[in-house]
Amino acid sequence: MKPLYSLSFAFIFLFCSFQTIAQVIRVDSTTNWKKAFRAGLNLNQASFSSNWKAGGVNSLGFNALINYKANYKKNKTSWDNEIDLLYGMVNNQGQGYRKTLDRIYLDTKLGHDINEKWSFFGSLNLLTQFAEGYRYDKDAVTGAETPILISDFAAPAFITMAYGLEYHPVEYFKLRLSPFAPRVTIVGDNNGRFAAVDPLKPYGVELGENARYEWLAFQALAEFNKDIAKNLNLKWRYLMFANYQTLSLQEIDHRLDLSLTAKVNSFMNVTLGGIVLYDYDQDTAVQLAQAFTLGVAYSFQNFEEKK
Repeated sequence: MKPLYSLSFAFIFLFCSFQTIAQVIRVDSTTNWKKAFRAGLNLNQASFSSNWKAGGVNSLGFNALINYKANYKKNKTSWDNEIDLLYGMVNNQGQGYRKTLDRIYLDTKLGHDINEKWSFFGSLNLLTQFAEGYRYDKDAVTGAETPILISDFAAPAFITMAYGLEYHPVEYFKLRLSPFAPRVTIVGDNNGRFAAVDPLKPYGVELGENARYEWLAFQALAEFNKDIAKNLNLKWRYLMFANYQTLSLQEIDHRLDLSLTAKVNSFMNVTLGGIVLYDYDQDTAVQLAQAFTLGVAYSFQNFEEKK
């Protein structure tokens, strides 16, 4: 029972630590920068005695997130930057550690206003993950599960440079339309270790090569982040990517990241999140991921949100 007590004390420590500093707003009217930092840690644990008749598996897991935004605006010029990191894992008895969530998203955008709602922009973003990802196949005879590598850090990684127009009618919604959006898909150590994805072109990158270049492409990116009710925030990001050279409905990529966060009190949040992904180079079917978390959160910003 010692691990259970240790975890309980750790949770109480986090509870007390975040209670007084969970959300900090210090308005700074002297700067052209709007900065916001948010961090969260969600723990989950289950433990059963050997004679527990209802059944169950001992487990310990966590999800951690960090989000930082630094946006500059002066006259008609803007420069927006975002770091969005997410990682989670669980240790189930008899199965070992397994990854549940994993995302690295970096974005920077330089804009120039045409009017109040439209602007020209140029942007650069990176999407990848921290750690190896596995598919677990079960042996039909023994029932034993075998881990099969399907992804890794920078395998794949997507780097996209986009130019176009941004529509921002309100503070909480933005839409970027990029008729010219070249993208590089990177697969590190592409030496056959991702044969479970595709033996010849994993993630669209030829075996033995580390990158695929798509110079002529279109990208649309929409972002929404708003408190839709008291203590309830909805955030989503939709990304569409289409290569002009292979343009067909079947080969247009779509990705939707969504999170609904309810603020329980000054230091605790409940979050329901999900990802919907369609990428023809990865799979011909839609991919889904979902997570529900309860944990502590901390945020800091130097401006007041517009209602």
